[in-house]
Amino acid sequence: MATIDIEQTRNQARALLDSRIESVTALVKTRQRITDLKEQLAAAEREDKRAYVRATKDGWSPEELKKLGLESGAAGRRRKSTNRAGNDAAPAAQTERSSEQ
Repeated sequence: MATIDIEQTRNQARALLDSRIESVTALVKTRQRITDLKEQLAAAEREDKRAYVRATKDGWSPEELKKLGLESGAAGRRRKSTNRAGNDAAPAAQTERSSEQ
């Protein structure tokens, strides 16, 4: 029977574990970067809202800002949310009407 080298086996096991640790470390770093970017985006959106309000208080109307391509960012996000909900409800209503006929 062949002799098993404990040190060699330990080194091989460490190499396998090191590879696994590297991949999970990369995953954690990527997830943390996503979290950081989401926080930065949220802060930028808050600042955008404040700047929009300042512009309207300085006399710019929402219509004027829209013509300049500066529609309220919050309004745009709200519309997308309601459109999604509205789109989801529409097919269900159509299905109900179809089944009634």
